Amino acid sequence: MTKAGKVATLTRGQAARIGRALGARPARPRPGGQAARMPFVLLVVALLAGGLISLLLLNSALNEGSFQLSRLKKETTALTDEEQALQRDVDAHSAPDALQRRARELGLVPGGSPVFIGPDGTVAGSASAAEAAPSPTPTPPPAQAGAGQPPAPAASNQPVPSGAPAAPGPTQQPNQPPGR
Repeated sequence: MTKAGKVATLTRGQAARIGRALGARPARPRPGGQAARMPFVLLVVALLAGGLISLLLLNSALNEGSFQLSRLKKETTALTDEEQALQRDVDAHSAPDALQRRARELGLVPGGSPVFIGPDGTVAGSASAAEAAPSPTPTPPPAQAGAGQPPAPAASNQPVPSGAPAAPGPTQQPNQPPGR
C-alpha cells in the first residue's frame, strides 16, 4: 500500500482534524445546509402551534363541560327540594287524622265488625249496617236563627232501619244511599 492510498481512506472527521492541525482555515458552511434546516424549523413551529391550539380547544371544551355540570347540579338540587316538598304533602295527606277528616267530609262512616267468608262458603261473623257517627259540628241553637227563618229541626242520631227510606238530614248527605 502506498501513502496516497492511506490518505484516500481517511474519514471526513479525520481530514478535518489534520487540516486544523496544519493550520488550515475551516471550510465554509454550505449554503444548502441552511436551506435544508428551514423545513425542519417550520415543521417544529407548526407542530408547536398545532399543539397550542389543540390545548386551547380542549381547555374550552372542559370549561363548557364544567358549566354544564354546575347547571345540572343546581337543577338537581331544585328538583330534590321539590320532591321533598311533595313527599311532605303526601305524608301530611296520608296521616290517619287527615284521612279520617277527609272521609268525614265525604260522608263516609266507620265500618262495623268485619265478616269473613271461608273457602267452603261459610260466613264467620255477623253482617250489620254501619252507623253514622255524630256530626262533629254542632247545629246552631234556635235562638241564633234569623227572625224570618223557622228554627232548624232537631237532629236525631238514631240509626235508620235498613228497609226504611231516610230523608236527608244534617247527619246524612243527600247523595248517600239510605242505611249506609
